[in-house]
Amino acid sequence: MGVRLIQISVVYFAIGVTLGMYMSMAHDYALTGVHVHINLLGWASFALAGIVYHLFPAISQNIYAKLHFWSANIGIPLMMIGLTVLILAAAEQVTIIIAIGGVLVVFSVIMFAINVLQNVRA
Repeated sequence: MGVRLIQISVVYFAIGVTLGMYMSMAHDYALTGVHVHINLLGWASFALAGIVYHLFPAISQNIYAKLHFWSANIGIPLMMIGLTVLILAAAEQVTIIIAIGGVLVVFSVIMFAINVLQNVRA
C-alpha cells in the first residue's frame, strides 16, 4: 500500500505541476484552487501517507488503510473534476459531485488518522 500511494502521488505531482505551468503560460489563474488541492492532497498527502505505510507495514493491511486508500482515490478526482467544471463552465449542478468528493476525502483523512493513532507504536 505504501509504494502504491507513493506511485499515485507522483502522478498527481505531474498533473499539478503541468496545470501550474499551463496557468502561468496562459496568465489564467482561475484553476488555482484545483492546482493547490491536487498538489497538497494528491502529491504531498499521498506521498506522506505512503511513507508512513511503508515505515509501518502492519497498518497498511487493515480496514482503515483500505478505506483511506479507496475513499481518497475516489474523492480527490471527483472533487477536482467537479471543481474544474464549476469554474470553467459555471455548471452549478456539479456542486453535489464536489461535495461527495470532499466528504470522501475528509473521511479518508479520518480513517488514516484513526489508523495511525491506534496502531503506530514506537
